[in-house]
Amino acid sequence: MEWLTAPFEVTFVQRALWGGILVSAICALAGTWVVLRGVAFLGDAMSHGLLPGVALAALLGGNLLVGAVASAAVMTAGVTALGRAPRLSQDTGIGLLFVGMLSLGVIIVSRSQSFAVDLTGFLFGDVLAVREQDLLLLGVALLVALVVSVLGHRAFLALAFDPRKARTLGLRPRLAHAVLLGLLGLAIVASFHIVGTLLVLGLLIAPPAAALPWARGVRGVMVLAALLGATATFGGLLLSWHLSTAAGATVSALAVSLFFLSHVASGLLRHRRARPAAPAPTPVN
Repeated sequence: MEWLTAPFEVTFVQRALWGGILVSAICALAGTWVVLRGVAFLGDAMSHGLLPGVALAALLGGNLLVGAVASAAVMTAGVTALGRAPRLSQDTGIGLLFVGMLSLGVIIVSRSQSFAVDLTGFLFGDVLAVREQDLLLLGVALLVALVVSVLGHRAFLALAFDPRKARTLGLRPRLAHAVLLGLLGLAIVASFHIVGTLLVLGLLIAPPAAALPWARGVRGVMVLAALLGATATFGGLLLSWHLSTAAGATVSALAVSLFFLSHVASGLLRHRRARPAAPAPTPVN
């Protein structure tokens, strides 16, 4: 039992656990729509698109979070604008923004002779360095994400399953898409300093995808995804403590493992239910 509880008696591990739980809830709200709409590449592009703002903020001695928010706003506006181009597919626009923003970030980093930007921290995060003020910011971000999710639920739902019907119902799908991009940007900005941009997709996509076979309705997917993300955070921090591995990467890897376990279990259950029942024995006279 001590093996299970000892790591969480340390203050910075406790803060890491709470930070991961809050991030899991935020990512569940945004990631569910990413999974339902099949736009995981958009999440990847958004996360890497933060680099220019973060690099510039570090270079100028500013707040990295402010730089990340600025880059997220640019990415959101760019994806929205390019999505309206009649002869340009959404994937092409996202790919161009992805490469352009990432290249700009690397250029900014290369201009610094001392390489002041900690790329390792940006790419992989540091969940064990969560501070009390970080928890407060994550709490505010979760509250904002909840409000946006509740107010935009009907429009997001129509956008995910039938954009044409959303337009017919007067739900303004373009505005809903822009707001959804903002929600995704909020989740990524809130998460990148916890698990890093390379690993944020682990909590953004894996828990909602793992919840899909078991949940009924979108809200059920969100709740179960948040629980799975919290489980991955707890288990990842526990394994990281005892195995001396990178905490953020371990959390992300466990989240992906839960996805595979979920779909294997779901497949076995479907196979068992689909198996024809054995014929009743013929009575012997």
